[in-house]
Amino acid sequence: MQPNSNLPDTSRPRDNASDQLEGRFGAAYRVLEEAIAAGAFPGCVFGVLAGGELVVNDALGRFTYQPESPAMTAETLFDVASLTKVVATTAAAMLMVQRHQIDVDALLGDLLPGIVAGRDPGDPARAITLKHLLAHNSGLPGYVEFFRAAATPESLVRACMELRLEAEPGVRAEYSDPGFILLGKALEVVMGEPLDSWCRREIFQPLGMNATQFCPAPALRDVIPPTEEDTWFRHRLIQGEVQDENASVLGGVAGHAGIFSNVADLLAFSGAIIDAFAAKSPAKEREEFLFDSGVVKQFTQRQGPPGSSRALGWDTPSANSSAGTHFSGHSVGHLGFSGCSLWIDLEAVIAIVLLTNRTWPDRKSQMIRAVRPAFHDAIREAL
Repeated sequence: MQPNSNLPDTSRPRDNASDQLEGRFGAAYRVLEEAIAAGAFPGCVFGVLAGGELVVNDALGRFTYQPESPAMTAETLFDVASLTKVVATTAAAMLMVQRHQIDVDALLGDLLPGIVAGRDPGDPARAITLKHLLAHNSGLPGYVEFFRAAATPESLVRACMELRLEAEPGVRAEYSDPGFILLGKALEVVMGEPLDSWCRREIFQPLGMNATQFCPAPALRDVIPPTEEDTWFRHRLIQGEVQDENASVLGGVAGHAGIFSNVADLLAFSGAIIDAFAAKSPAKEREEFLFDSGVVKQFTQRQGPPGSSRALGWDTPSANSSAGTHFSGHSVGHLGFSGCSLWIDLEAVIAIVLLTNRTWPDRKSQMIRAVRPAFHDAIREAL
């Protein structure tokens, strides 16, 4: 796609701080500016945490490709899609394991009896554990368009529980949205309340993640970049509401998608993971950190089967990783379908967040696949 007059202006007011940032991280800025000019996404916000310090939090481009569209800012709130899986669902599971409220080896059917109801005694679904769901090796399919037939949250969850497995649990790794839908519901059974209110009280508020939320209020709609012109399901502009169709039917709160967040909040979350991983004193952990080092190390270890890059909830760098070539083997991260990513190098004590609305105006472009590793490499080389 060649640059044209409808693409956003990436320029913004200049000051000494801007000049210094673009001097140090010039290669990374060029990657993003060229991506915007090529139509990979209309705008982006990005941030870097290194050695416990925020070294950059900046924005480029606009909400859409129209020149009158609002400019992105460092505080812009995004639909972060599947980053929900780590920032909300996995983080909740980590805390619940830490507090001895759940065991990752617990059978899913003990928490959600509907998953085994009506199944034969030897059905492999009876063997699914929470660990299988977290490691994306439950045997459940990767994605199902439940929303085409399910009109209510209850019917969608029921359809999810009735899925036939495509492999025995633990045998095959396949990234699974249905698995995290069920994981979210299983955690809610133990929580005794919805995922959104529990995460707000137990994770977001303690970490000062004041912008992070499910289901933003209508008043926030205009300050959130749109994700799509939906011409085939909801038949409206999707802005300020979750893009994922299954999450939409679930009311905007789901284990696999639904969170809206910004760079500062996601870096605060990353900092909590980094601090816990590096902690030496259990007493200090209890006093200062939300997560214990033991649970962070447990959840950031790769799981089976051989060849899988998945840890518990988290992904780790693999060949041709979106993290680029410089993240260590002690790194974890996740991607979001809407064009967002979070990568944390636990060894180098670095976290990088890139938020875009690459699905605007539709989800056809895949250019971000090349942008992400080039951007991450440029940041790491600058550091």
